[in-house]
Amino acid sequence: MSNMLEEKLREAIIAELKRQAADRPELLRVQDAGDLAVHGSIDLDALVMVIAGSVAGGP
Repeated sequence: MSNMLEEKLREAIIAELKRQAADRPELLRVQDAGDLAVHGSIDLDALVMVIAGSVAGGP
């Protein structure tokens, strides 16, 4: 896997987790201070869709 693809995937995953945390702060908390800390319930289907879209070249 190329470094560029890895970075794109990393950014997409973090953005989606932060979006989910903003939409459901009572269920999910994300701290991004160097290392990523995630506490709570993740909508895995939404995360998978973001990853698939990122790999396929989607938004």
